[in-house]
Amino acid sequence: MSEQVRLMFTEIAERYDAGNDALSFGTHRLWKRRLIRRAAVRPGAQVLDVATGTGDIALRFADAVGPQGSVVGVDFSAKMIQQAKQRPNNQKPNLSFEVGDAMGLRFPDNSFDATSISFGIRNVDEPVVALREMRRVVKPGGRVLVMEFGQPRGLFGALYRFYISNIGPIIGGIISGKRYAYQYLDRTAAAFPAGQAFLELMKQAGFQNPTKEALFGGIAYIYIGVKEN
Repeated sequence: MSEQVRLMFTEIAERYDAGNDALSFGTHRLWKRRLIRRAAVRPGAQVLDVATGTGDIALRFADAVGPQGSVVGVDFSAKMIQQAKQRPNNQKPNLSFEVGDAMGLRFPDNSFDATSISFGIRNVDEPVVALREMRRVVKPGGRVLVMEFGQPRGLFGALYRFYISNIGPIIGGIISGKRYAYQYLDRTAAAFPAGQAFLELMKQAGFQNPTKEALFGGIAYIYIGVKEN
């Protein structure tokens, strides 16, 4: 699956940010701000953002850690990294980007104060392996944060599923010219473990007491695991 997903993100990289804004009506920005707050990083901290895309979350972390800190954004799509490097807002001395694989991070053990991955863990062939890698490179006491889509229930869930299955691919197709990419979003979001099921994956990766926070009725979740000392 990895090569197919890499190709898909390469094809939509130039319109990726516009698609996110349109499909979520800008709500994803609120969720990402919440993620940064939950990371609780201090000025001077080192942060790794995995599956960084065009670097919008990495940029937020760079602002949070200040000039004495540093942030690295990695993504398996070279085109996404190219877009991240070209974004004017990303031109910060404490922010860098590179191509990297979530299942085989190049960094030594205990390198970062926090690691994060947002709307990317479901695209990894072996999510538990990626979670173990993120745990490995974070320092003892540091946080691993995951933001990913959920499966809301009830009437709201039914409306959401209708939107993401029928309206989302049309909007995404108009913006990017790649409707199939947003059909993929629907399929993977509906099938990927969410809520308590994802916490079980985190436990398999070595986190003892991971927590979850539902966003906007369960459309998405923030999961947090702390590396034990």
